[in-house]
Order: sequence, then C-alpha cells, then structure tokens
Amino acid sequence: MKSNLLTRGVMLTAVTSLAVTLSACGSDDAAESTAAESSPSSPSSSSAPESSAAPMSDEPFGPGCSAVPTEGEGSFTGMTDDPVATAASNNPALSTLVAAVTAANLGDTLNSAPDITVLAPANAAFEAIPPDTLNAVLADTPQLTSILTYHVIDGRLAPDELAGTHTTLNGDEVTIEGSGEDFTIAMDGTVVGMEASVVCGNVQTANATVYIIDQVLAPAAS
Repeated sequence: MKSNLLTRGVMLTAVTSLAVTLSACGSDDAAESTAAESSPSSPSSSSAPESSAAPMSDEPFGPGCSAVPTEGEGSFTGMTDDPVATAASNNPALSTLVAAVTAANLGDTLNSAPDITVLAPANAAFEAIPPDTLNAVLADTPQLTSILTYHVIDGRLAPDELAGTHTTLNGDEVTIEGSGEDFTIAMDGTVVGMEASVVCGNVQTANATVYIIDQVLAPAAS
C-alpha cells in the first residue's frame, strides 16, 4: 500500500532562507517594513511542506499494494468499513491467511478486538512453506493459533511507530526493524528462515492497521 514531497520542501525552505537573507541586507530605515513583510511569509513557507506531507502518512505504501483490488470491498477504501477478518476475506491477496484464520476459529476474536495491528502474510508467504509442513500446521489447531496470534499486536501502530519490539497476542515478542516505508523482521523469526519484509503497509480496516508481509512469522515456541 510514496513520498516524493522532499524536493518541494527543500525548494520552499530555500525561498524562505533567501527572503530572510535579503531582509538582513536592507537599510535600517526599511527594517521595520521588511520585518512586517517577511513575518507572514515565514510561517507560510514552513507550514506548506508539513500540510502537504500529512496526507501521505495516511496512505498505504509498498510494492505489494498493487495486488490489492482497486474497487469493491477488497479495495483499500472498501476495507476501512469492515473489521479486519472480514476485510481480509474480501481481499484475494490474503485468501490463504483467511483460510488459516477460519481453521483456527479466530475470525470473531480478530473482528471484535478494539484496536490492533496485524502483520498479515500474503498468499505468497504461505506458498513459500513446503506443502507437507503447511498442511501439518493447518491441521494442528493449537500450533496454528499460536502462529496466527503471533502476527497480532495490541494497538494500532502507525508507520513511525512500527519499528521496535512489540508484545503479540500470543504473549511472545516480535522485533521489527526499519523506518519510512522499509520494514523487516529477521530471518530467525519466520517459518522458512527467510527475512520478512512489509510489502504493503498502513492498510486500514475498521478495527486494525494492517501490514502485509511476504513471510509467515514463527513464535519462538513453534
């Protein structure tokens, strides 16, 4: 689920700096009028990049966002109306995760949680697991429940809050590294021993912020 506004911010800052420099070079007689003119321009210049950048922080980011439908209930807009398990069920990019959640009878638990962050493995994440291993996990409800709840963190985490060590719904901890739009989870924290990356982040549902990842995570006890 993107930030090209840095250039605009730099240009606006440069214009403000030039205005201040020219004001300093003016005569003493003109100082009072110069201050009056430069005063309103300064807050305007400094606030413009902030107000322009604010909407971008609310947008999904990442190359995997292209797999999300652009219309309908499975789109980014459509998902905002539904609780997370229901929203995921409308998104074809998360169909295997939905099947696993259904097998573990966790749909109601996730839908009724007030505010959570979900690290949601995309279909390709499950496809990376050998079929025999995946089928064994899907048939083992306690293990499947432990794995799936390891992907859930209490509270909605914005992108600037995502990096760090967080306690998951199963009581274990997951450590996420990175910043901006680049976040990873170490290879020793995944089922197949490959580093996990956020491929589509900051997806909003009615009760959750979702970060779609490219690997299935594994709690220490799994």
